[in-house]
Amino acid sequence: MEDVRVIHEITPLMGRDSLYIADRKKKEFTYPIHNHEVFELNFVEHAAGVRRIVGDSNEVIGDYDLVLITSPDLEHVWEQNTCTSEDIREVTIQFHVDLSEEGFLMRTPFHSLRKMMLEARKGLSFPLDDIMRVYPQIDSLSSVKDGFYAVMQFYSILYELSKSTKARTLATSSFAKVEVESDSRRVLKVKNYIAKNYRDEIRLSTLADIAGMSPSAFSRFFKLHTGRNLSEYIIEMRLGYASRLLVDTSKGIAEICYDCGFNNLSNFNRIFRKKKNCSPSEFRDNYHKTRIVV
Repeated sequence: MEDVRVIHEITPLMGRDSLYIADRKKKEFTYPIHNHEVFELNFVEHAAGVRRIVGDSNEVIGDYDLVLITSPDLEHVWEQNTCTSEDIREVTIQFHVDLSEEGFLMRTPFHSLRKMMLEARKGLSFPLDDIMRVYPQIDSLSSVKDGFYAVMQFYSILYELSKSTKARTLATSSFAKVEVESDSRRVLKVKNYIAKNYRDEIRLSTLADIAGMSPSAFSRFFKLHTGRNLSEYIIEMRLGYASRLLVDTSKGIAEICYDCGFNNLSNFNRIFRKKKNCSPSEFRDNYHKTRIVV
């Protein structure tokens, strides 16, 4: 593995390389929104005010930020926004692992790693406590000269992060094109029904019947297993599909609104702005102005 401290543009791993490490100091973020085949762990410090976009997630970060992305289709970017720091540090580690049934992550010791990699298809953000736990290893990774020890240190970082109980996904499943998964068979059946019928009116009684429960018991059960009430989950899924159509098609806002199960355009615009901090047309413009694939 080549020791890399200053990198020009992000490029894919080459040949038999295991890691691609970019450790650099900078005064601003200028790279446009992009996606790539390889997996990526991106660490940023001293960059409060930077806007981080991952899929349809749009957030302003604090002094420290750590995100794992394992989808080749998930667009992401760190934008300068209101950041005035002149001492920004960014450490980007690109890698690839086999998530298939034959891959080594299927082995018992790597269960938590594989689970984290699958969740990170939507982008996975780690809280400050987790970041500080792995900070010394991230801080020194680019100075490890021996490729074997660098890879081992990197996988130690990933393993520690896989034990996090507070990491959160960023993009919605529908935007990231990730199939729903659940530990509960009943919740999975309900999610699959919603995914197939999100364009139509979805009644609580119908979903409760699918789960074999009373409506009130099902509402509590769904919130317990997903952390969201039913209406929030349905709105999030519809907004994810709407965001993807805004990015990938030239359909009009009204057409997208009705295609995604919203029956009122003004209501769609209001909910979209509340959840995404911008209007549907602004969301589309931002992507179309900067979107590239590398």
